[in-house]
Amino acid sequence: MLEEIVIRPVGVVKSDLLDHKKAPDSEPKAVVEVFPEYAGALKQLEKNSHLWILTWFHLARRNVLAATPYRINPNSPSYGVFALRTPVRPNPVGLNLVQLDRVAGLELYVTGLDAVNETPVIDIKPYYENDIVFSPRTPHIYSLKRKMQRSLLLKQALTHHQEECAGLLLAVRMALIAEERLGQLNSPDLYVMVEGSPCLADTIQGLSRARLANPPRFEYRPADWPGRTIWRLGSKVLSITARRQIDKGAFSETDDNEILDISMQTP
Repeated sequence: MLEEIVIRPVGVVKSDLLDHKKAPDSEPKAVVEVFPEYAGALKQLEKNSHLWILTWFHLARRNVLAATPYRINPNSPSYGVFALRTPVRPNPVGLNLVQLDRVAGLELYVTGLDAVNETPVIDIKPYYENDIVFSPRTPHIYSLKRKMQRSLLLKQALTHHQEECAGLLLAVRMALIAEERLGQLNSPDLYVMVEGSPCLADTIQGLSRARLANPPRFEYRPADWPGRTIWRLGSKVLSITARRQIDKGAFSETDDNEILDISMQTP
């Protein structure tokens, strides 16, 4: 029998999130308070822009081996907990990639930490280049609510592009439609062509994980107008053309047909 493992928290989460059963409405801000005895471990941490925060989901059940991703879509099929990021699991270790906003003494101000107030922190690790898998294979778990799926795509877009610009906002709206019509954006059979700004192209490439080779799934044509994307999956062709640029208000509140011309060709 394996020896028992003892884990001692190195800090605690301070957050406005109080209910572990509810997903945050936006990118949550939080503070990781590191305990004084671990102050030396923070040396030069501020040189990192992103961190992996490992937490202990102290409120989660530990007797569950299969679950449904209920916060995203309760109608999804069941998965083994090792195939999900669900907090219910034999050892409820949470893994969050966060942006490090600033370091103030023993306090780490971060964005993107999905953990309730007073959650124990068991380790902090820097994110670095070898963590990147640009085009991974993953199951397609689609959100039940369109607004949530749009928020998830926006989060991915900001992580990839690092700037909330007009091209990024259009790209997220276009990618959402493509996902609804054609399925998983990371499919190796889904091809995309982008005409427009570098911001539009970079964000679409980040969301679709489409590479220029191995296999070639991405094409970019620079243009000065708001932009267009053409998605091909087998004999299906989806064309999405922007009528105008949008700001954050229009991104959240405007119907697709007011800002985009959408056409779908099917056999």
